[in-house]
Amino acid sequence: MGLVVTSLGLRNWRNFSERHLDLSPTMTVLCGSNAVGKTNTVEALQMLTAGTSFRKPKPSQLVREDCDSARISARMEGDGRVVDVACVVEPGKRRFERNGKRCHASDMPQTLMSVLFNPDDLSFVKRGASYRRDELDGFGRQANHGYAKLLSAYGRAIEQRNRLLKEGHPDLSLLDAWDASVALGGATLLSARVRLFERLRGHISAIYGQISDGERLECTYQCSLGSDVLGLSRDQIADAFLSRLGEVRGEELRRGQTLIGPQRDDIAFTIDGRDARAFGSQGQQRSIVLAWKMAEVELAREVVGEQPLLLLDDVMSELDAHRRASMTRFVQSGIQTVVTTTNLGYFPDDLLEGAKVVEIGG
Repeated sequence: MGLVVTSLGLRNWRNFSERHLDLSPTMTVLCGSNAVGKTNTVEALQMLTAGTSFRKPKPSQLVREDCDSARISARMEGDGRVVDVACVVEPGKRRFERNGKRCHASDMPQTLMSVLFNPDDLSFVKRGASYRRDELDGFGRQANHGYAKLLSAYGRAIEQRNRLLKEGHPDLSLLDAWDASVALGGATLLSARVRLFERLRGHISAIYGQISDGERLECTYQCSLGSDVLGLSRDQIADAFLSRLGEVRGEELRRGQTLIGPQRDDIAFTIDGRDARAFGSQGQQRSIVLAWKMAEVELAREVVGEQPLLLLDDVMSELDAHRRASMTRFVQSGIQTVVTTTNLGYFPDDLLEGAKVVEIGG
């Protein structure tokens, strides 16, 4: 089964002064009313596995009011290994540790990956393209340490190029140099992202078919450089990217921003040939994100050879009975899961019998 989280410690984290939780290797249900800290607990688990938080908080927001610092820690055990991880939050910074030694946030998924599903994700299909890109890239960061470096390097290049474009009358020789850098970095990132997407989408379509009575879901990567570049090598994509930058330079100078590249791409879904964003029902759109999250778990198993930690933050209440049943069957397949809820009635008795139920708040 690989590593599982056996315990979690919170000190001056968000609304908690001190809390210790023992977690089940299968399913732990955090039950309590709203605003008692269930999501804060899930956030801590995500921070110690993904190295980041879906809330994108400032360090000061993570520390309990009137406190100078916070600390979260977890013990992970499995396959004869014991790994202790921690995150210390101090004014303006976060410090990560693994077995007492300093490490980077990007190192955390190398111990144990996680997949988070929260209510905001239910609008995955309807929201802007950046939300879908971030979901794919977030998984890529966890699955491959090099992927995070590609994203960071490309982001810095785009930022510098945009700054130059905003000058109004930039040095064109300097802009040419940044064009070359952005084209190469963008092509490298695009190649990695498309490879990841191709592996993920097969799982998504298969899982969607299972939970939607055989409807056919197609997932398509929409590249701002044109769909014809997706089958090219990295160097060929870089050449095409550079050529396109030349074509749109005038417009970019007028608007002061880079108009093409991986930061402008999107992911589209069709159900039985119809655009899911425009024509899909709410149930169909929610089935897509459910299939996507399950697919991330399946692909994580393939990529790293171990089960990730599945974090379900108050989503059972947002799913209908059919989709709750699909999620329940998936959870019972053996993945360690931490789920929050205000109502245990959303869970079947046979699932609760094998789960550890923890009251949060009181």
